[in-house]
Amino acid sequence: MRRAPALSFLLVTVFVDMLGLGIVVPIVPALMLELTGRSADAVVWSGLLGSTFGLAQFLTAPLLGRLADRYGRRPVLLTALACLGLDWVGHALTPTVGLLLACHALAGACAGTTTVVNAYVADVTPPDRRAHAFALVGSAFGLGFVAGPVIGGLLGAVDPRLPFWAAAGLAFANVAYGALVLPESRPGDRTTPLSLRAASPFAAIAAVARRPVLGRLMLARFCADVARMTHQAIWTFFVTHQFAWNTVQVGVTMSAGAVAGAVFQARAVGPIVARLGDRRAAVVGSLCGALALAGTAFATSPAAIYVLQAVGVLGAVGAAAGQSWLARVTGADERGTVNGALTGVAAVAETTVPLVAGAAFAWSLTHAAPGLVFAVAGAFAAASTFLLTRTKEGPLVNAFRSGRDPS
Repeated sequence: MRRAPALSFLLVTVFVDMLGLGIVVPIVPALMLELTGRSADAVVWSGLLGSTFGLAQFLTAPLLGRLADRYGRRPVLLTALACLGLDWVGHALTPTVGLLLACHALAGACAGTTTVVNAYVADVTPPDRRAHAFALVGSAFGLGFVAGPVIGGLLGAVDPRLPFWAAAGLAFANVAYGALVLPESRPGDRTTPLSLRAASPFAAIAAVARRPVLGRLMLARFCADVARMTHQAIWTFFVTHQFAWNTVQVGVTMSAGAVAGAVFQARAVGPIVARLGDRRAAVVGSLCGALALAGTAFATSPAAIYVLQAVGVLGAVGAAAGQSWLARVTGADERGTVNGALTGVAAVAETTVPLVAGAAFAWSLTHAAPGLVFAVAGAFAAASTFLLTRTKEGPLVNAFRSGRDPS
């Protein structure tokens, strides 16, 4: 009986987190223009906003994971959600762009809740059901991605500040819901070291990298994150340039892909991973992602894009299988720390890749090679696939049980 409400809360948490971030996306340009008064300044500050969010997430995600190992998942998760709600209130009230930047940095710091969610799911789900549970988390993420910008656009048309109030209300409602229904998945272990060095993102990433199985899984995840962020940053510009799509075509195609991905993850990923196993399913999913990206580089018609979108949806099996594989080779008292390191690595990609990919795509247009960036993204996805094929299943290794910090 304990697991059903806990998993439901976690799914709502992921959905609300993504919904809150998506709500504010459509109105950031208008708000920046209101605060700066000049379009050029608004663009510059908007770019800084995204980079600050990613940097803050990189710095704090390993700390949140370590705190979740030491004090338990529940208090860390609820505290981060409450801080996120307060941060959206700050967004709604701030009168200057500098304060808005500070608020968005705090939002990035609180966005490491995914770290704790993944650790919690691994705690409360049997190994043979973990891939399905992680797929449900991915489904909730996708649905939030679809709903957020739509709601944000509608509310922003009334008042540019209204979406922030809506995001804050959702966050506070989720905290209240969690306080009522969320049990603790694993009591904290006060022997887990907590120091400036232990909480450092560099130390956490280095500690994971030194372990053979986890190190390869982390590197494979990073390559996949680079490929994923390149796709997210460039896809809209690519189809607009190649096929002269308007905003309606872009929005409908993206929404349809996100909904299809959410349904596929909720209904099909669990049975597929159960049949193939974590390792083989992760390889197959990663390969589908690589094929979708490489195919996009050479797509010559909208029909090809639709087919490649479908192949990309199949690749979602890889993320859930990879997270299940990671949970299986990670001890219960270190899951927060390990997931925090992985979130930090993902934040590096989310901060840097859009800038690099954007510059590379601009260069490729001047050389009549718009698909080049997707070819590079496909190469990163292929590298991720190769690393997964070269990684052993791995025994459960629990380096934190003794209380010594392996970093």
